[in-house]
Amino acid sequence: MARWTGEWLPGAREASGVDDGQNQRWRGERLGLPESGPGSIAAGGRRLVGLLIDLALASLLTSLFIQPQFADAAVMESYNLWSVVVWAVITMVPVSFFGFTPGMAVVGIRVARLDGGSMVGLWRAVVRGALTFVILPAALRNVDGRSLLDRATGTAVLRLR
Repeated sequence: MARWTGEWLPGAREASGVDDGQNQRWRGERLGLPESGPGSIAAGGRRLVGLLIDLALASLLTSLFIQPQFADAAVMESYNLWSVVVWAVITMVPVSFFGFTPGMAVVGIRVARLDGGSMVGLWRAVVRGALTFVILPAALRNVDGRSLLDRATGTAVLRLR
């Protein structure tokens, strides 16, 4: 159990005998990633801005087909449901094939597999999307700057520029 909780519960790492990252000089060093520039671990701010851009894009695309009517709860329920579906599509499909969403492309980050694979793949993209929707797994990070969804899928979010 310490293997799973050791990254955010104090004392659990020491009890498990796992390196706690104290000797690590920068995020991603243990993964063989550079300290800064292209290929380094993306900061949380870029990830958040990319997500917000994707959410806004999903809302705008949904507005092309369903006009939001704030006074009508039934229309807004449908609008919100379709916005989530559009967000899932613009998140999961591009990530599985290209490694980034439209929002990620704007802020200059991408998802990369740590095993060296060229494509993230559909199952990883679906798991990442589902865990991002829950929010908490995307917000909890370890010393390498990787979230729970990154660790669950064997990926990392890296800077492009």
